[in-house]
Amino acid sequence: MARRDIEFDAEGVTLRGWFYDADGRSGAAPTVVMAHGFSAVKEMYLDKFAETFAAAGLNALVFDNRNFGASDGEPRCEIDPVQQVRDYRHAITYAGTLDEVDPTRIGVWGSSYSGGHVLVLGAIDRRVQAVVAQVPLVSGSANIAELVRADFRAGFRQMFDDDRAARFRGDPPAMVPVVAEDPLAPSALPTPDSWTWFTETGKTRAPSWKNEVTLRTVEMLGEYEPAAYIARISPTPLLMVVAREDHLTPAHLAIDAYERAREPKRLVILPSGHFDAYVDGFDEASVPARDWFVEHLGAGR
Repeated sequence: MARRDIEFDAEGVTLRGWFYDADGRSGAAPTVVMAHGFSAVKEMYLDKFAETFAAAGLNALVFDNRNFGASDGEPRCEIDPVQQVRDYRHAITYAGTLDEVDPTRIGVWGSSYSGGHVLVLGAIDRRVQAVVAQVPLVSGSANIAELVRADFRAGFRQMFDDDRAARFRGDPPAMVPVVAEDPLAPSALPTPDSWTWFTETGKTRAPSWKNEVTLRTVEMLGEYEPAAYIARISPTPLLMVVAREDHLTPAHLAIDAYERAREPKRLVILPSGHFDAYVDGFDEASVPARDWFVEHLGAGR
């Protein structure tokens, strides 16, 4: 299948990625717009999902979030979830300028943090005709309550306040590791499987990945509530893929949010953990997503 490098303007910041041509198609085809989750870059298995979609007759537009990977943006390694949603919308606009893309048949795919982004997109951007949210973060506050011990939270709040005061004085943003080998050490994603997946995948597939984000990234995570939008996605079709043994974005939070979504919708529950969707459980995660897009974007037309 054909893949080429792309870049596009996101209101002054250049974002870069890949465009996969739909196999066996001539003329404008339906297209899936994709970006990765918290701090991850496109080389961390997004190519596999894009190849699966392209083989089914769907274009795939994959891009690195601003401040990460091949994309521009400052400060590096900062994640503003609201800005990342806006950048998905810039990517949709860019896709619509391409001859290969039918702008009336665009879907969005996201995973983990970006799984939350696509819930917001499905609610606010009616250019989106189908949504797939894989192991999504649905509530930043609820997620932090699950992951961070209660007796640690006051310390985090003090760190946020101190960092805000330092930035006001002109200091650069403080940084924190994305993952740490010790789950009790300060990090943004304090689970053992996060440490394993990010460090191993960074070594084998994505040497550009950096194990750090700005401290205010974690503060913005706690303020982000994608599930507040979920009832507004309808009538756009929503597929949610949840991992039963997910300790990072716990399954019960996602399933609770799914119950508040309106039809048309479908829930797929994987028998594994958060990161298995990219590796050992790839087929179980990617095939339902592929079929959802084919059904609702009309890849056979």
